[in-house]
Amino acid sequence: MPRGKKVVITLTKEERQTLTMWAATGKIEQRYAQRAKVILLSSEGYTLPDIRLRSGLSRQNCTRWRTRFMKDRIEGLKDRLRSGRPPVILPELKTRVTMLACTKPTDGSNRWNTRTLAQATGMGKTTVHRILSEGKLKPHKIEYWCGKSPDPEFEEKQAAILGLYLNPPENALVLCVDEKSQLQALDRTQPELPLCSGNPKRLTATYKRNGTTCLLAALSVHDGKVTGRCVDRNNHITFLNFLKHLYRTYPRKYLHVVMDNLSLHKHKEVMDWVKRRRRLTIYYTPTYASWLSQIEIWFNIFSKDVIRGGVWKSKKTMVDQIMYYIKHYSEHRAHPFAWTYTGKPLVA
Repeated sequence: MPRGKKVVITLTKEERQTLTMWAATGKIEQRYAQRAKVILLSSEGYTLPDIRLRSGLSRQNCTRWRTRFMKDRIEGLKDRLRSGRPPVILPELKTRVTMLACTKPTDGSNRWNTRTLAQATGMGKTTVHRILSEGKLKPHKIEYWCGKSPDPEFEEKQAAILGLYLNPPENALVLCVDEKSQLQALDRTQPELPLCSGNPKRLTATYKRNGTTCLLAALSVHDGKVTGRCVDRNNHITFLNFLKHLYRTYPRKYLHVVMDNLSLHKHKEVMDWVKRRRRLTIYYTPTYASWLSQIEIWFNIFSKDVIRGGVWKSKKTMVDQIMYYIKHYSEHRAHPFAWTYTGKPLVA
């Protein structure tokens, strides 16, 4: 096949259905999924360099599977019989373990592990582990993702918020505002054991509660600075007071405030006060899409730096540490968050 020449493969309806099933994650072994992607991308007119990047195979392998498919169609993508010792783990056993690992156990648990899969299939744990590793399956691991928002105005709301992030109006300040409630000032019943060679910092499992606080915070999107206030209890009155504080802090700026749909954010007194402010505009994130507010990113940083593993003798000690952290962060670490998503389109 000449180097650099675009090859377009024409598929029948049955071939496309079979290859699409192969390309679906978890439906078949990884090597067959990659081969199917090569053929599907070729049928859509992608060039060889694009196919190589999207399938994860080398240029030589992409050319090989296209050539074999054009000669033998679907059969050309299957492994050929080889001489020598037969495989120790038969394909039927691999398929059985793979399919079972993708289902929910019948013993009331929510996921499989190597031991339970071995018991259900009658194989050894080492064999099951090898099959799972080859198929890149991790039944013990769970990842979370943001589901689809049911908000009928999702497109309009997210476009308005992203527009503020990427192209803010002139003489405007974009703030993401939210609260982190129920921050517990925990003290341990025994002194902590400090970090030392061979051992991490250690805390007792038993603790004493010294009260709780709620952190109200506002992130300035385009310089990364944070304004915060700790309150004993958060309601529409304390939240409104925080908005008034922000309004007074930036007297010559038009404020564009992004917040989620918490009920106190939409309280009548809050809404009435906002309507009377000429320099203030509120933008609510779509339903179940509070992740659009960049303050959530900062809250994650704050929790790792301050809350996790903290020990406080009193609530005042905790509040003082939080406020000092915010002051130090704004003066020395503040920076705007950059877009880093580099997702790849999926093969249909």
